[in-house]
Amino acid sequence: MSVFSSLTKPFAQDLAIDLGTANTLVCTQKHGIVIREPSVVAVQRISRGEIRILAVGQVAKEMMGRTPRGVEAIRPLKDGVISNFDIAQEMLSYFIRETQQQFSTLKTKPRIVIAIPSGITQVERRAVREAALLAGAKEVFLIEEPMAAAIGASLPVQEATGSLIVDIGGGTTEVAVISLASIVFSAFSRVGGDVMDETVSQYAKQKYNLLIGERTAENVKILLGNAIEESATHQTMEVRGRDVISGVPKTLLFHESELRECLADNCAAIVKLVKNALEQTPPELAADIVDKGIFLAGGGSMLAGLDKLLSEEVNLNVMHADDPLNCVALGTLKVLAELDLLAQIELNN
Repeated sequence: MSVFSSLTKPFAQDLAIDLGTANTLVCTQKHGIVIREPSVVAVQRISRGEIRILAVGQVAKEMMGRTPRGVEAIRPLKDGVISNFDIAQEMLSYFIRETQQQFSTLKTKPRIVIAIPSGITQVERRAVREAALLAGAKEVFLIEEPMAAAIGASLPVQEATGSLIVDIGGGTTEVAVISLASIVFSAFSRVGGDVMDETVSQYAKQKYNLLIGERTAENVKILLGNAIEESATHQTMEVRGRDVISGVPKTLLFHESELRECLADNCAAIVKLVKNALEQTPPELAADIVDKGIFLAGGGSMLAGLDKLLSEEVNLNVMHADDPLNCVALGTLKVLAELDLLAQIELNN
């Protein structure tokens, strides 16, 4: 018997979760997005194998690179998948508990729809499902992030027409061609916002012998990052870190032209992924994409000039979804109210 046969109404008290490498968003039907927090957990190691949770989310992220001995700020997801199962479960438990305490008067466990990367393995899917169940979910339904992003972008995913979505998150970039509520073709890469941050860190180290932390690298990318010269505004930024050779603190001035050079290979990898998807798209659906263009979603898609670079490289219109940062979460939320659609797109394995 189908799991949906016992459901007679939308999940009014239940949750939609965008479980991202960089940020986790939690939504309810009545209140929309209720939690938007970094996917970071600060822990204190008490003894071998025993830890104590100190903070979750933004407070934990602010501790990154600043923790004393015995305390660690951990990101339990890497490249879009769970890399630390126990910490991921604790993080999910915290977010579920916070949501239920604030927005639900019911004592029953929630049903949860979670968006996950399309390229992860069945073992990785089971890890997400099990972590959510152990965190307090009654039932867990998994859907693919590109599908959620397309739904959140209000693309006609259920119609017999092709739509192409490029979702650039913290851990992954996913490109998918969608038609009739199915992913016709998808391509998946570990190049995302985190890799860009690491690229900035390596650039500072190799060119200037300057060691900078994750948060500093992310801030540099956000302020100065750009994909093409046309988007340049000649901004500069003071970057503080530690000199590799002398070991003392040092400050340097970074120019956005350096960031364009630094991130060129990352941008090229995204362009290659999109071109590959277009080459694999059936001709009729390709014609639809020519008419409608390519839609960008995810925080990584906000890199200045990336839309123009893609448009120049593939000779198609490229545009951002109306709310690229929240596309996946909003699409997952819409699925909570559309059980027929959930039945079509849920991942069963």
